[in-house]
Amino acid sequence: MENREIQVQEEAFPAIEIKDLVKAYKLYDRARDRVKDAFGLGKKQTGRLHYALNGVSLCIRRGETAGIIGTNGSGKSTILKIITGVLNPTSGQVNVNGRISALLELGAGFNQEYNGIENVYLNGTMMGFSDKEIDEKLPEILEFADIGDYVNQPVKTYSSGMFVRLAFAVAINIEPEILIVDEALSVGDVFFQAKCYHKFEEFKKMGKTIVFVSHDLSAISKYCDRVFLLNKGELLGEGSPKAMIDIYKQVLVGQYEIQGNKEHVEFLEEVKQKKQNGKEAPEQKRQERKDAVNPDALEYGTGQARILEYYVTDDAGLRTAAVLKGSMFTLHMLVAFEEHVPAPIFAFTFKNVMGTEITGTNSMVEKAFLESGEPGQVKEVTFTQKMSLQGGEYLLSMGVTGYNGDTFEVYHRLYDALNITVVSDKNTVGYYDMDSVVQVRDVSREEAEGGRQAGEG
Repeated sequence: MENREIQVQEEAFPAIEIKDLVKAYKLYDRARDRVKDAFGLGKKQTGRLHYALNGVSLCIRRGETAGIIGTNGSGKSTILKIITGVLNPTSGQVNVNGRISALLELGAGFNQEYNGIENVYLNGTMMGFSDKEIDEKLPEILEFADIGDYVNQPVKTYSSGMFVRLAFAVAINIEPEILIVDEALSVGDVFFQAKCYHKFEEFKKMGKTIVFVSHDLSAISKYCDRVFLLNKGELLGEGSPKAMIDIYKQVLVGQYEIQGNKEHVEFLEEVKQKKQNGKEAPEQKRQERKDAVNPDALEYGTGQARILEYYVTDDAGLRTAAVLKGSMFTLHMLVAFEEHVPAPIFAFTFKNVMGTEITGTNSMVEKAFLESGEPGQVKEVTFTQKMSLQGGEYLLSMGVTGYNGDTFEVYHRLYDALNITVVSDKNTVGYYDMDSVVQVRDVSREEAEGGRQAGEG
């Protein structure tokens, strides 16, 4: 009982605690103004302050995998550099409890003139390990990096892939209590990325703390326990991966700021009214699908086009919330245009309950509709396909977007609007079924040997 209480206390103890963190830079229009400010030659300072981080506070608990997401320039890399001591904050407090190993910018902490092994010892020494301790870890590091004889060559001759392999091998094998990774894995090949993510799983089981920055939202959704969303140097929110990713997608298209304002509330109310007053299914059919419709679906958009109705039908043409695996089904959307839309794109996406996008498509990809939408028009859009997902529960999102010149516009988006149950008596490995045809036949040893030799030849 006492050991359990100690374990709970350790898990509750923060690995990283940040309070009111500020990092400001001075920006100058001319290089000479920077020199004048540096030497105090000007009568007044000409630089203007840019806040890479502005009053950020967050707490990462020991043993959790925390993700940090945000657009470029939101402060993600800056906050990691401050945590690891690469940068000093302008103001605020940063408390780190545990040995950190960080994989930040490609090649950070490596001497370009040293070979791979010399850099392993250099980094190990910087982390406080003795040569004897590094000797013991070297075989494991080299095996994980798997760059062969290149380990004896100067790292300045390495490809970016070999560089990140060695850097990650060092970072992951020096027994850190806190591992920080900033987007570096995107450089490695797919096999190396798979090996790194497998190592993440091992670290999570060992109770290590991982801070993970990535634009790969699927990886964020799969591996992170909690996610922090940064935008323009400020903490926009923290919570489950699914919740933060949904907000992040609004930020990407400039729609998040309008949440809660008068125009947006009126837009949503008008959509609901049109659903009630427009062509609606009979009461019986509406009753059948009430459990499938998410009353708290996230929706936003400019309002130039609106999804008035949406539902799924099975291969018999009946509305349903359950689709039999292997059968055909159709997603229906009724879209009204309030203004001229030059090239609307209709789209849908299936997500699992963890928020990971599984599959989806849109009319532009399918080259199915390349016309404009005009005020007063209502289009019925249908997507018909075979259900190949494994049996289980899924969330269906849909939207109407498009390009106005070079600007991407979101006219109306509905996230997690429908719950679709896939009914199956045969689930294979992974997210979907490849619908394999299996055949087994007897083969003589002579035939087998002949086939093997032909393959080798």
